[in-house]
Amino acid sequence: MIRTVESPPHASAPVLAAYSYCEAVTGQQARNFAYGIRLLPTPKRRAMSALYAFSRRVDDIGDGALGDDVKAARLEDTRALLTRIRQGEIAEDDTDPVAVALAHAARHFPIPLGGLDELIDGVLMDVRGETYETWDDLKVYCRCVAGAIGRLSLGVFGTEPGARGAERAPEYADTLGLALQLTNILRDVREDAEGGRTYLPADDLAKFGCSAGFGGAEPPEGSDFAGLVHFEVRRARALFAEGYRLLPMLDRRSGACVAAMAGIYRRLLDRIERDPHAVLRGRVSLPGREKAYVAVRGLSGLDARHVTRRTVRRRA
Repeated sequence: MIRTVESPPHASAPVLAAYSYCEAVTGQQARNFAYGIRLLPTPKRRAMSALYAFSRRVDDIGDGALGDDVKAARLEDTRALLTRIRQGEIAEDDTDPVAVALAHAARHFPIPLGGLDELIDGVLMDVRGETYETWDDLKVYCRCVAGAIGRLSLGVFGTEPGARGAERAPEYADTLGLALQLTNILRDVREDAEGGRTYLPADDLAKFGCSAGFGGAEPPEGSDFAGLVHFEVRRARALFAEGYRLLPMLDRRSGACVAAMAGIYRRLLDRIERDPHAVLRGRVSLPGREKAYVAVRGLSGLDARHVTRRTVRRRA
């Protein structure tokens, strides 16, 4: 069982400045994520911002315009920095605010920092241009870049004392990460194709006649693109249903944070399901007012109860 304390950890002025930097990065670059973590108490919100800022750095290296060899070297440099954080070698007056904030968060919360090594491994898979034959192959990648983030976040959230089945909380957090990542993959099909990347499993593409890829605004001629999208949507929904088992194990505000973030992605999935070809026209997104509405529902527990009831009915 993973537990955390609620009392705010002491933070010096340099550490507070480092956290402020990470929160600014999060607010500017991760609006969906930011909507969720604003529901957390201050210590947890700061820690989640530190995790995001470090993860953003890793992602930015992978997505940058540098050569692959340079990217790989920078990712290994980032891994070396993570090792220094893990070994307690980062001083509070270090010039790297992300390292300072993450080091402080890791001292006060049981964050499994090995998950960030997995994230680096996943981004290295991108740098190498790996493709995926089956869903089982793609799951390995998704667990590195998203499932690991779920498990890292659980280190900050903790589980409620006496929560039933709490030993499976990391598994559910991992599964919820897979659901979010598969939704991202569907949303970004065109953008990824234009960047020369294909994430959907080759087996699935072939099944629906889509092996030619998505280089333009139209699916391959003669393909059943809508069928492919609906197939992946069903897979994502099953992952969401399994991952939502985590929510009863969390305290109210942590559960609200997870419900808000997951709820935003579930609504994206709804939009994609209604209009599969929308992902070929541009990025599917939610307006800010709808994200705020989802956050309110998460805080009230409405979204979690809705998904739980629907999951029970389907299994019955």
